[in-house]
Amino acid sequence: MLFKQQALLRQKLFVLGSLAIGSLLYLVARVGSLDRLQPLCPIDGRFGLRDQDEIPLRALQFKRGLLHEFRKGNATKEQIQLQNLVQQLPKAIIIGVRKGGTRALLEMLNLHPAVVKASQEIHFFDNDENYAKGIEWYRKKMPFSYPHQITIEKSPAYFITEEVPERIYKMNSSIKLLIIVREPTTRAISDYTQVLEGKERKNKTYYKFEKLAIDPNTCEVNTKYKAVRTSIYTKHLERWLKYFPIEQFHIVDGDRLITEPLPELQLVEKFLNLPPRISQYNLYFNATRGFYCLRFNIVFNKCLAGSKGRIHPEVDTSVITKLRKFFHPFNQKFYQITGRTFNWP
Repeated sequence: MLFKQQALLRQKLFVLGSLAIGSLLYLVARVGSLDRLQPLCPIDGRFGLRDQDEIPLRALQFKRGLLHEFRKGNATKEQIQLQNLVQQLPKAIIIGVRKGGTRALLEMLNLHPAVVKASQEIHFFDNDENYAKGIEWYRKKMPFSYPHQITIEKSPAYFITEEVPERIYKMNSSIKLLIIVREPTTRAISDYTQVLEGKERKNKTYYKFEKLAIDPNTCEVNTKYKAVRTSIYTKHLERWLKYFPIEQFHIVDGDRLITEPLPELQLVEKFLNLPPRISQYNLYFNATRGFYCLRFNIVFNKCLAGSKGRIHPEVDTSVITKLRKFFHPFNQKFYQITGRTFNWP
């Protein structure tokens, strides 16, 4: 009899234990489900986030995880509708300049929970074939986002392509435009270095920078060389100012973004009417790479591609001096137009 009572008691304890474990697993699953469905903080104001609001870690993880799956196309229409996700035209575009730091700027802005970036350069406004496909084609190239978030894309060729300002104006006359610049001579050499690396990868020969940048017949700066023309920032900006007031542009210091990124990012947050969310926690210096890397949360870090920060070839100092003297008056005019002064030689 005693044996039967003990067996019955063990059976009851087993059942109760199973029920307790089952309840616990259900609660864990339920909380996890709620976390996954937890949207980003509701946003007030223009782009929607109140300054005093805090972005919870799980919301940031939600954005980085779920939206990544949607960008890869691993979602049904029902899931997209359920999450209230949309593909929005950009409210801000990084229009240039090439080798100024456009990729770094885009990736760093993506640290902000209210920003969603287009992962690839779309080349809609500077490519006639793409532009002919229409604005709906362009919109469908944008990432999925929540209505309160802003989408940003970057295509540095926009800045120097003649047709682009009018085309962007026709899409959105009040769009915010970001231009990131570096010291013009350094930018030109960086431009050359990227092309040179591409030639070397294909086992092709290429002229030295000095031969391209200086006209051998006149011994003056060769303004037909694209790397030189791109660095004449004021000439390109004047074309944009025919369509947009200077207030719709923000100039980012690309040299400072390398050495001290946070102040530059805070200026961009202010320009985009975003509450300050990017902090020093999100940026850490990688001594091996020589650049700042990005920290999204305690488990997800990201460094820019290894192609960033190429070592420049040595350039004759007399050529550098000639180029800096050539760019000087254009730089002074650029300072005057934009209201931002740089310590360029």
